Amino acid sequence: MSLHIGDIAPNFTIETTKGTIDFHDWIGDSWVFFFSHPADFTPVCTTEMGRTSQLAGPFAARNTKPLGLSTDTVAEHVKWIADVNDTQNTDLQFPIVADADLKVSRLYDMLHPDESETQAVRSVFIIDPNKKIRLTMTYPMNVGRNFDEILRVIDALQLADKNSVATPADWRPGDRVIIPPSITNEVAKTKFTQGWEEVRPYLRFTDVA
Repeated sequence: MSLHIGDIAPNFTIETTKGTIDFHDWIGDSWVFFFSHPADFTPVCTTEMGRTSQLAGPFAARNTKPLGLSTDTVAEHVKWIADVNDTQNTDLQFPIVADADLKVSRLYDMLHPDESETQAVRSVFIIDPNKKIRLTMTYPMNVGRNFDEILRVIDALQLADKNSVATPADWRPGDRVIIPPSITNEVAKTKFTQGWEEVRPYLRFTDVA
């Protein structure tokens, strides 16, 4: 199936390295970084699993739970985690979905036939506490993800939700943001009492905490 931004993330019940989870129950009131991998004991995947583990603190600070997926069994995942910890100098604690029968990979359209019929591409889903898909990204099997961008986009989404703003190109935390055109100047005066710079009537920059 094709999933779009704004869709409710499909629910599933599945075995993971932390036991059986019902995805929606597991999300609770958190954000989720759900990311797939082609297979265990593969080099790019090992570095990505390690990097996610190393970023446990930054993810927690953003109320975001990582959930990995690979098309192997729990037993294989457990062996792989030991390898990830050893080679990446970390202690991986987040769950990894065991999707040997490709149930979740098919549900989330992670199988791209020109890449592989049986291994998931590097899909990313950022899901909010309302279980809505807020961002999707797909990388080929031979290109590792940019984790700075993953954290940046979570920051941008959460800031936008909190302050009713948009973020410009290359935005980083602390940079100016954009007042959306849907907010009139009259409304903006009450929402953005700090004021703004109007470059064009449709392009207004302001600062938010």
